[in-house]
Formats: sequence, C-alpha cells, structure tokens
Amino acid sequence: MKLRTVVVEGPLAFRTRRIAAAQRAESGLQILTLPLLAARLTGGFIRPARSQDLDPAIHAALAAGGFAELERVRQLPGTTRSIAWTLAKVWQADLALERLAQGSARLADLAEIERRVRANLAAGVLTPRDLRDAALKRVAHAPATLGAIEIDGLTAITPVWRPLLALLAKTVPLTWRNPGADASWFPGQVVTGDRASAADMSIVTCANPRAEVVEALRWMRELIASGRARPEEIAICATATEEWDEDFLVLVADAGLPLHFSHGVPVLASREGQACAALADVLLNGLSQDRIRRLFGHAAGRSRALADLPATWSYGLQPGAALFELDQWRRALDEATGRRTDGVDPRPIVMPILELLALGAEAGARAGAMLLSTAARALWTEALRRAPAEALEFSLQDLRLPDGRDPGASAVWCPASHLAGAPRPWVRLLGMTSRSWPRRAAEDPLIPAHILPRHMLDPDPVTEQDRRVFPVITGHATRGCVLSRSRRNAQGGQLSASPLIPQGASPQILKRARIPQHAFSEADRLLARPDEAAASPALAAANLCWRDWRRPAVTAHDGQVRADHPQIARAIGEIQSATSLRLMLRDPLAFVWRYALGWRAVPEDDQPLTLDARAYGELVHELLRRTVDALEPVPGYARSSRQEIEAALAASTEAVRLHWPLERSAPPALLWQHTLAAAAQLALKALTLDETFQPGTRSWTELAFGQAGDSAAAQDLPWRPDAAVTIPGTEVRIRGSIDRLDLTGDGRAVRVSDYKTGAEPRRADEIVLGRGAELQRVIYAIAARQLLPDSPRVIARLVFLGDEEPKPYRLPDVDQAIAELAAHVTAAIGVLRAGHALPGPDAQEEHNDFRIALPASPTTYLQMKNAAFMQAFGAFARIWSCR
Repeated sequence: MKLRTVVVEGPLAFRTRRIAAAQRAESGLQILTLPLLAARLTGGFIRPARSQDLDPAIHAALAAGGFAELERVRQLPGTTRSIAWTLAKVWQADLALERLAQGSARLADLAEIERRVRANLAAGVLTPRDLRDAALKRVAHAPATLGAIEIDGLTAITPVWRPLLALLAKTVPLTWRNPGADASWFPGQVVTGDRASAADMSIVTCANPRAEVVEALRWMRELIASGRARPEEIAICATATEEWDEDFLVLVADAGLPLHFSHGVPVLASREGQACAALADVLLNGLSQDRIRRLFGHAAGRSRALADLPATWSYGLQPGAALFELDQWRRALDEATGRRTDGVDPRPIVMPILELLALGAEAGARAGAMLLSTAARALWTEALRRAPAEALEFSLQDLRLPDGRDPGASAVWCPASHLAGAPRPWVRLLGMTSRSWPRRAAEDPLIPAHILPRHMLDPDPVTEQDRRVFPVITGHATRGCVLSRSRRNAQGGQLSASPLIPQGASPQILKRARIPQHAFSEADRLLARPDEAAASPALAAANLCWRDWRRPAVTAHDGQVRADHPQIARAIGEIQSATSLRLMLRDPLAFVWRYALGWRAVPEDDQPLTLDARAYGELVHELLRRTVDALEPVPGYARSSRQEIEAALAASTEAVRLHWPLERSAPPALLWQHTLAAAAQLALKALTLDETFQPGTRSWTELAFGQAGDSAAAQDLPWRPDAAVTIPGTEVRIRGSIDRLDLTGDGRAVRVSDYKTGAEPRRADEIVLGRGAELQRVIYAIAARQLLPDSPRVIARLVFLGDEEPKPYRLPDVDQAIAELAAHVTAAIGVLRAGHALPGPDAQEEHNDFRIALPASPTTYLQMKNAAFMQAFGAFARIWSCR
C-alpha cells in the first residue's frame, strides 16, 4: 500500500474529500490541513493550538499585566478576542514580533503577550510558527509519515507554511493542483487540470436579502425536481453568511429541502442553546418569575440541582408577581408554601439556586455546572471561554453547531471560502453588491498601519481573497452559475452592483410578487397560485374577513352572530362588575371576547418603570383600605386626628411596599419608592377630604359586595361580602368594592365615594354615567340602597384626587341615575342577545387590550362601518351621547 497525503482547506472540502475517498475505496490516503500535516510530521502528541487553547492562555497573559500601552484595555471584554485575531495574523504572516518590537511599545506589549501565551499553552500544543519549526526538524521522516503530498483546492498558502513546503519538496513528491494565486514561489509541481468550460452566468436582482433566499430555494427546488441536478451538485454561497443565515434557517425548515450549513447553525436554534440563553438571561438581567420559570422549564429533569424538583414547585405563586428581588422570592415562597395543602415544600431546592443566580454574571461558571445538561454545559463552557460572563449575550449568538446533514447527499449553503475548496457544478452566489463582493479590508485594531505596514501584517487581505475565490467558484460551475444581488438592504438602503459582475450584462429583475415555475414550499406554492389558495379553508376565511372589513355593512367578521347565542347568554348571566358593564356599554365586541370567549391580554414581562393608570388606581385604593381598616373600629376613622391618619397611612405604605411585589409587577426600587410616596399623597388627600363627621359615623374602604363564594363572616362590616346586588328593573347581578362608605350612627344616611387618581376632566359636575365610562358611583349607590336596612338616604359622589384641592361631585339625582343605568344595560343586553356584538367607541382607544384583533387602523375601520353599526345598535347607541 502506497502512502500519500492530500492537503485541503475548510470543513466542506475536508468532508467532501473524505466522502469521495470512501466512495472510491481509496486506501493509504491521509486527508489533512496544513497545520495537521505539520503536526503529523512532528509526531508524538503534538497538535496545533486551537481557540480553546489560545483564549485561556491569552487571558492568563493579560491578567499578569505590566504592559506599556495595553494596560488600560487588558480587562475589557473584547481584548482577548482582538489579541487572538492579531496574533493569528502575525503567525500566518510569519512575523517575529520580538525583532519588530524595537522602538514600538505596542509591538513590545504584543511580543510579551506572545511569549506568555507560548509558555501558558499545554505541553504538545504549539502555535503555527512553533509547529512549523518543529516540523522542519522532522522532514527526514516525511516519506514514511506523509508519502507523496498533493495540495488540492487551496487558493493560496500563507507565508508561515512556505519554508516547510520548500523543504518537503526536496524529500517527497509535492504537487499543487489548481492554485488560485501566484504560484511562482512554489517549489513543487503546479498542475492546472483541464476542466469543462464554465457555464454562462445569469444575473438576477431581488428586492432584499430575504427575497434572495426565497429565489435561491426556488432555484434549488427546480433543479432537483426537474432532475437536472442532484442535491450534492448544488451550492449557494456568499462571502459572509450572517445576513442570510436566519432566513435560510427558517425557510429551509418550512420547505424540507436537503440543505447543509457547512459553517454550522446558530446554537440558539437548538434546545441546549435555549437552555443556555435562559440561564444567561437570569444572570445578566436579574431574577424575575418569568425568567426563573423559563430556566427551570429547560433545566428540570436535565440537571443535578433540579433532579428532585417537583413539577408543582410554583403552585401558590401569584402569576402577576414579577419577583425581581431575592427577598421577594423568599417571602413569596414562604407564603405559597403556607397555602399549600399537598405538603410539598420546594424551598430547600429552589432557594439555594436563587441565591446563586442572584450573584449575577460572576456566578456564571457555577450556575452552568449546576443547572445545565451535559450538552448544554459544553456550550456554556465554550461561551464563557470566548468572552467574559458579562458578554454572554454576544458569545452565545456567535456559537455554532454542526447541522447533522451529510454534505455528500445535500446541497450546501456556505461561505465562499469553503466552496472554493470544494466547488460544485451548480452554483448561486448571493450578495453580489459592491460592499460584499469583494469585502473591504479593515485595519487591525491593535496594529494599525502607522505601527506596521498593512502589507506586512496582512499580505493576503480579505479583498484579495474574495477576488481570488470568485473565478475559482464560477470557473468550476460547469452546469450553471447564477449571480444574485439585492436592490436594497434589510433597512431599505439602495445597493450597487459588485465590480466582479461582468460588464454589460443585463440582469433579470425578479419581483417579489412574481409567480415562480417551482415553489420551494407549500406556502410559496399557495402564494403563487391564487386559485389553489382559494381552496384552502384558512386562506378563504382570511380573504373573506379582509373583504368584509372593507364593506360598509354589518358582517360576521364585525361581530354579528346568531341571536341568543349560548356563550353570550352565559356571559350576560354571570355576575357583572363595573369593568364588564363598561365593556358591555362601550364596546360590546370586546365584552364578548373577554367574558364569552375568555380572551385576555398577555401581561408585559419587563419590569415597568411606572405603573399604568389602572394599577396606580388600585395601589391608591389598597392604601386607603389598609389605612381605614387600621383605624376602625378604634379609634375610628371619623374620630381620628390627622396625625393618627398619617401614622396609619405610613404603616400601610410600608406594608404595601413589601407585599405588592409578591403579587404583581413593581418598578425598580428607587422608582417604586417614589411611586408609593406619590400614591400615599393621593390617599392622604382622600382620607382628609372631609374634616367633619356626624357623631357615631363609621367608615369603610374597599367594601366588597356581590362577591360570590366569599362567605367570610362580616367582621364589623355593614353586610356580608357575598351579599347579592341586582340592578333594579333587570336580572343583572353586580359585584365590586366600594372605594369608601360613610354610614351615620343612626343609619339614616350613607355616603359612597368613587375615587379617581387622575386630574379632573372638563365639566365634571355634569357627569352622570360619563357615556358609559363612569359607572362606579351609580353601582355603589345601588349596593348601599339594597344592602343597608331601612333604605337610608344615599349620597353618591365622584372625587378626582389628581388636583391640588380635590372637589367632590355628587350625583344630583341618584334615583334617576339608577334608572338610566338600568335602561342602558337592558338595551345593551338586547343588542347582544340579537347577535349584534359589534365594536363600540372604546375599540379605537390606544390602550384597548383587544386592539390586535381589530383591523390595523380601527379609526378608519369604524368610520367606514359607522352608519351600518349605528343602524344595528339602534336606541342603544344613545348611551354614548349621555353625560
């Protein structure tokens, strides 16, 4: 058996050549890269240094300090990577930094770093120059270890390996097939193989990079479906793949095409990558219930620390609680465990993990070892090796995994440098614009041109590499070659054609709306064939919806349903609140979505900087409730001095500060303190608004009524919380909590107050129902009249606390207001039972929770439909003009 060695470059060439050797049953063949060839010749356990070896060595070299110019930047997150890039250029250019360092502090620093790196590397791990020098001493063994050497597919050979090749040429046969660069220096035989003439180039332009991906996949599908090409004969490439990777990843999965990513797929597209991302999210952004649930969902059952975590560990935690602080987690878990009846206590498992995660990025290594599976832990270790833990967000994005496809049975999507080493007969080049083909060479950040001439540091710049691989790739495209470029980038900027495109060529303009001969996926096929798409029930329904929204008539897609629909009847029959009645009166369609269908808006996950208006109002009401409860029955709110009220309010504020974040999201600590202070000021206004009371007057805040299922004893309350209340003249039951109720000692008069945290609107004294938006006052009056004995006189008032001097506004005629509310609710129920669940004026509000389910422009939509809607609503629409 005759030994021979083939030298290739790049992962695609390496795997392709191995597959070819296996298919031809070749024996005695070694397939190596130039660094591996030098290591094989050197023998023993010698191997070339990889990034996994160099990064820790560079980090240790920087940690020692003592630099003249690099001292200030040695601890920055990107310094290790920058030095690795610079040293790689220095080694490939075969430069001796120690000789060049005379008179340059920057080069002296880099020379010292290089010396430390070489000393820090493990035994048997060598830098390219050291590996080359070691191989030179073993050239005499080349016939036995390497045999005849054939360099195949390398477009250029860097200076560091040229001395070794010069010596090898004197010892063994040395051949370079099809060099892409000047080979006059090459000491062996240069062979330019005869190959078929390249196919004619076709040039196409697409709208943007995504459209380029779509057209490339259509082209690939057409070649395979027509039988003109096998998958392993097809290649799609670009100088740098990042701009197209995401689109290829998504669209190929949808199309089911055999496409191999030679440069790997992003780690974050895998389950293990998502587990790493979940852990990084917690360490970098802090604790939160959403982040911890996501992390535990990935880690439970796959890590040692969570092996015994029960599936019900989170039972009892309030879903709305953000839990951004470790202390909040501790108190929330204590309360949740106290409420559990199954005897499960997750705290011994969860709390030590939370304490570790609360340390942040500095606990990255320990957290990864504790919470990640074996595969995810390997990715995590690699990410930490590449950059500090503080930069995990970026290092995880850069990591890639093999896609698991066989390049011998798949088309390939790859960088142009990979394809140059293993060209294919069918090729499509993407991104043929002036900024990509060729790319511009950038100056090295650590050794700029004024320190060392660029041609010395980078004798083969990326611009020349791109120019060199272009004729190699296109020259081997003997069956077909397509040059594709975008007319605009992803941001909409115009792009010009590459100078490598043949002059005078007329491009074919591919429009996004064109009908292709071969669609790459089912969705693409339906988009190109309207008649076939019309047969799809889902698309037919979507098309009908779009057309119905543009018709000036009431349709099923506007909310028209059959009369007496059981789901609507069920929603109407439930106990109503002020919120549900407002939706019923102001937006019947939203009422159906929320209470008949059970739709709910997804809460925001991010920590809010401020509370929204609804949450802020609930915060003020909670302060009022706690303060009055603390004053009743002794000394009694009506008899309390201002100092006693302020003391009770301060205690309530502290209790809310601690308890609120356990149930719902709260702003960061400093903003939360400011928000509480502002809410306490409003609460104090409400509590001190009435300075005089009749003797014996009792007061309650947040006084519940109609709360079905709340059978708690009426502890010093005027009625039971589950006492039923019905709107007079209807069968509609209502529930709620009265902001404040004052009852005289003799029980003959009662005053109910509705507090608003906003500023006083115009003409506030004229508000009765507020066009259906201000119902609480009237509902409170109904509850007080029905639940208190002896039918006391009811005063119902509205108080706007946002003004400097709050002024209460009484209902001028409580009986008339109750009668109007009953009439409007009856009309709304009639409209809903008739099947007219149509949008109302609240549908176009900016903060409408259901706006996403409406047309993109609700205002335009409602204007178009207004006449038809008003006719369907009939007399019910009068509520929107009543003050």
